[in-house]
Amino acid sequence: MSEKDKMLNQEYYISWDNELTEERERAKDLLFEFNHMKPSQRYERNQIIQKLFHSVGENAWIESPFNCDYGYNITVGDNFYTNTNCTILDCAKVTIGNNVWIGPNVSLYTPNHAIDAIERIAGYERTLPINISDNVWIGGSVTIVPGVTIGDNSIIGAGSVVTKNIPANVIAAGVPCKVIRSITEKDKIGLTTNKQSNKNPQ
Repeated sequence: MSEKDKMLNQEYYISWDNELTEERERAKDLLFEFNHMKPSQRYERNQIIQKLFHSVGENAWIESPFNCDYGYNITVGDNFYTNTNCTILDCAKVTIGNNVWIGPNVSLYTPNHAIDAIERIAGYERTLPINISDNVWIGGSVTIVPGVTIGDNSIIGAGSVVTKNIPANVIAAGVPCKVIRSITEKDKIGLTTNKQSNKNPQ
């Protein structure tokens, strides 16, 4: 079994395998081009993301700079937006639903290095997927670690470190991130809901 197969099967593998190194370099070359394009070059930027990601929904927008490991393990839905300095280490699958907004300086990490120092120095690591469901808002400078799922409609407060699953329809924050309260009908402020969503929210 190749090191790539082990990585995708969530088994321990060595990341500096030649095949994986070449695939990371391919992604970094595409990202170098992407991150040096003008924001107004929307078509060209989107073409690179289409090449890079496994799947991209409609109206996706990614601010520069953006970084990832491979790209082909990332799936994003419709109306996805991420602000500047987003990092996704996609050694395992990262699945992001529709209408997900991500603030600046957010990091999603799927790999874990070996705990034993000798094994870690030898290069062994293991990955776990990250799943972000529909309509999630992730505040600035949030870190999400391997194996985490965030449920529909939830909000992650700025600066949080998400180490465990977060259920749907809650506000969660902190280090480590914990549920603060549920989102309820009382949170509505009477705004109309039938207008088209801003494609590039800030």
